[in-house]
Amino acid sequence: METDLFIGGKWVSSDARFDVLDPATGSVLASVADGSVADATAAVDAASAALPGWSAVAPRERSEILRRAFELMTERAGDLAKLISLENGKALVDAKGEVTYAAEFFRWYAEEAVRAEGHVTTAPSGANRILVVRQPVGVCVLVTPWNFPAAMATRKIGPALAAGCTVILKPASDTPLTALAMAAILAEAGVPEGVVNVLPSRSSGKVVSAMLKDPRVRKISFTGSTEVGRILLAQAAENVVNTSMELGGNAPFVVFADADLNAALDGAMIAKMRNGGEACTAANRFFVEASIAAEFSAALAERMAALRVGPGTDPDTQVGPLVNEDTVDKVDKLVLAAVDAGATAVIGGSRPSGDGFYYPPTVLTGVAPDAPILREEIFGPVAPIVTFETEEEAVRLANDTEYGLVAYVYTGDLARGLRVSEGIEAGMVGLNRGLVSDPAAPFGGVKQSGIGREGGHEGMLDYLESKYIAVTW
Repeated sequence: METDLFIGGKWVSSDARFDVLDPATGSVLASVADGSVADATAAVDAASAALPGWSAVAPRERSEILRRAFELMTERAGDLAKLISLENGKALVDAKGEVTYAAEFFRWYAEEAVRAEGHVTTAPSGANRILVVRQPVGVCVLVTPWNFPAAMATRKIGPALAAGCTVILKPASDTPLTALAMAAILAEAGVPEGVVNVLPSRSSGKVVSAMLKDPRVRKISFTGSTEVGRILLAQAAENVVNTSMELGGNAPFVVFADADLNAALDGAMIAKMRNGGEACTAANRFFVEASIAAEFSAALAERMAALRVGPGTDPDTQVGPLVNEDTVDKVDKLVLAAVDAGATAVIGGSRPSGDGFYYPPTVLTGVAPDAPILREEIFGPVAPIVTFETEEEAVRLANDTEYGLVAYVYTGDLARGLRVSEGIEAGMVGLNRGLVSDPAAPFGGVKQSGIGREGGHEGMLDYLESKYIAVTW
């Protein structure tokens, strides 16, 4: 397993290193090279030097390389899943699902690489033709989070490479091993030297800031918290750098009395417990019509209580540890504050003793609509339940947040479902579905949840500039 920086197609050591921990035990998994500002400059050097050649590569050739990367990921899915479980803590079943999802971005953008269409029209005056061509935006800095270390990387690298851009990937310092494994796969797939560079670093702010100040960097794509996103947007403004921001979420999960209760519970388990709740798409606020709230709460608690908690690498585990100590502390404080304010923990509600960063599946009832736990991402296996009486109240509660990434709506009335889906302020809605993520669909939010879209055809357009040529013939 490589643990050095990947710059210019070579594994490069650094003056400093940092430890990666196993969330199941708190013990050290590996020591990884700690990239510096000088290393960041070297990575930009490599990406800038490789840009003209990669941009000139035929779209079909870029397509075939991405397709080969998909095949290699698929062949090594078991090893990659184990690596994700080791450094992230997620249950092996979730890690396997992530690898499949992550690989699909390479396959999808292998297909999209040959579809960067422009167009030709006649100017309304008839004086000339309007010719629009698509060109790669240039050198891209990609900053990814720890919760999906493979998928968040491929969701950015895939469209960037398909468009003809070169990249520097700065993975989260909690989970750099998966990113380094991806670098090796891409090199084996035939990506030329310098096109993909991977720069783990504990000095994330300094390293990313230095790259944003380099005039050769023309795009940043960031997935992470809204707080950090605001800082990066301000820094990107200094050089007017193209930005894509996939930021925080606070997803409402709305259940009407006419919903299929079993289907709603199935969806709730996916939307809440996928990745142990450590997802920006995780159902964060459950709004259940009052007449069925008791039945729904009891059934959800029964299902969540039956989940097996343990090390992510254990094949029988359904809920692994959270990623680090800080995350457990945050979840524990949010739950304790809700209980102190009058909520009831039907199951869970307290941090277990012992090694590892564990928190039990928890269902809270009697949560006040203005409770702090409803104001920020929980990022853990906790389901706070609030009741409502009318459709209008449900929409108002769902929109009572600065975020707008995803929402989930369950109802047996299609007209109501579509009406509520349009009324909720979110970039994505799962209507009678607990899962919305798909490489072929545009992923992104509104309000404080971000700018731009990842996935789908729109995802590649974010790495292309439109050039207009006025021509007469």
